[in-house]
Amino acid sequence: MLNRISLRQMEYFVATAKHGSIASASAQIHISPPSISAAIAHIETELGVQLFVRHPSKGLALTPLGTQVMQECEDVLERASRLYEIASVSSDTIQGVLRVGCFQPLAAMIASEVIFGFSRAFEKVELHMIEGDQQELIDKLHTLEIDVALTYDLQLGEEIEFERLAHLPPHVLVSELHPLAQQLAVTLDELAPQPMVLLDLPMSREYFMSIYAKAGVEPNIVARSRSEDVVRSMVANGIGYALFNVRPKSTQSLDGKRFVRLRLAGEHRPMLLGLATYKPMKPSRLAQVFMQRCRAYISDQYIPGMSAASFFDPYMSGGAEGSPP
Repeated sequence: MLNRISLRQMEYFVATAKHGSIASASAQIHISPPSISAAIAHIETELGVQLFVRHPSKGLALTPLGTQVMQECEDVLERASRLYEIASVSSDTIQGVLRVGCFQPLAAMIASEVIFGFSRAFEKVELHMIEGDQQELIDKLHTLEIDVALTYDLQLGEEIEFERLAHLPPHVLVSELHPLAQQLAVTLDELAPQPMVLLDLPMSREYFMSIYAKAGVEPNIVARSRSEDVVRSMVANGIGYALFNVRPKSTQSLDGKRFVRLRLAGEHRPMLLGLATYKPMKPSRLAQVFMQRCRAYISDQYIPGMSAASFFDPYMSGGAEGSPP
């Protein structure tokens, strides 16, 4: 008797095909390599075909038949996911699996209220949040590992749809004992000779550097970190100033020392905070409901976990009109 191929086995096979190795697929979907290997072997036995060819230097590559099988599996998995949508429409309930990407520096402020608040409001939703830097989130949208991402508008590419919810202008962080701490605003010319601590995330660092390049000055970078908490701690301890876009309500670093926020004088391109989706894939009904919640909870007037923008933002105070460049 024919043993049917399960949806789970299809998921393991598709993940391996997309990531090029069982080890990479295991790390991404959190399933043990033996389980993935067994699923692939079962599909190959059931269909009587070879799905992969192993290359010593390149890992696993799909055979021509394997490519066709993967396309069919993806179609089956997509149709299966719609069963939840059909049930939701007929029963007027929201249920299913939702995978939300979140730009890591934003997660501490918006994850609880916006993202996990959604799953508390809809108990039948199985929500998974995936944090990452901008490049990681874009990659995961392309590989369909996440349904929607809350992130910035940096280098998204033509295949990513972006809906702006709020804009976050750059501002300056200094320790409370910094010589510029008593000023309400500082210029890039004043900052340039001062020691700087850089938030060293892909695309974010290029954004910050572009601010200096446009002004024709060069920052004096003395330290770097991928962690916003580490950067704030170094600022609060007097190692240097930093530029940020997010505005957590707390003005205290994790080691208990305080920092001060200053407005960055002049007009500078803000980071746009919004919703990113993969254009070739129409968002599911569940994803659309989540996106509607985000529109209700995030705006220029209010962002969960962040201080008000008006002090830092010329767009909020009437200093400029229209969309930022």
